[in-house]
Amino acid sequence: MKKLAVVLVLICASMQANAQLFTKEKVLNKENIDKKRWSWGYYLGFNNYGFKIDYVTQNEIDVTRNIGFNVGLVGNLRINEYLDLRLEPGVVFANRNLEFPRVEEDFKSEREIKSSYVHIPLLIKFSSKRINNFKPFIVGGASLSHNLSSNENNPNDNSAGEFRMKTNVANLEVGFGIDFYFEYFKFTPSVRGVFALSNELVHDNDTESPWTSDMDSMKSRGIFVNFTFQ
Repeated sequence: MKKLAVVLVLICASMQANAQLFTKEKVLNKENIDKKRWSWGYYLGFNNYGFKIDYVTQNEIDVTRNIGFNVGLVGNLRINEYLDLRLEPGVVFANRNLEFPRVEEDFKSEREIKSSYVHIPLLIKFSSKRINNFKPFIVGGASLSHNLSSNENNPNDNSAGEFRMKTNVANLEVGFGIDFYFEYFKFTPSVRGVFALSNELVHDNDTESPWTSDMDSMKSRGIFVNFTFQ
């Protein structure tokens, strides 16, 4: 009975502490930062990009996802207490590997796809009510990506070792995060999914190419983890 009593006391104390965490009033850091019409910041982060491939045949291509890097700026327009419009232009460095099953031994069956995107998202941020010094939110919108490494206009194709992709890509984005308010700045970790809407594949000149003839379309799928400072 004594042990049970101790356990109950600890549970009650824990519940009370958790309740105070969310309800007890604290000194608010950066109390007026979200009341500004315009606010600015920057972000750093990393990404994990892959491809969604639609096939003409049953020969599946192996896609290896690698970690990349993001950096950019934030412009925030306050609409009301719970709604913001955000522009987050930046640069995204992504890296993927493709393994093609039908390529003969005399040719390289793997392609490393290094992409450098100028990435421009326009997002709507839906925030909850601020709780002491943090505020959860969800975010969604659309973006355009300009691939500086696309090789779209390169006359050489995979037979010469060049994998070609479309330069401009339209995307949908959706994610979530939490604003943390510190004494001198607001810090925001967030996670976001990026889903390309347009086909990025440029087929090889040979219609029977072992690299691209099996694919009908190829669209990027990415996960961003960003850390924003405002």
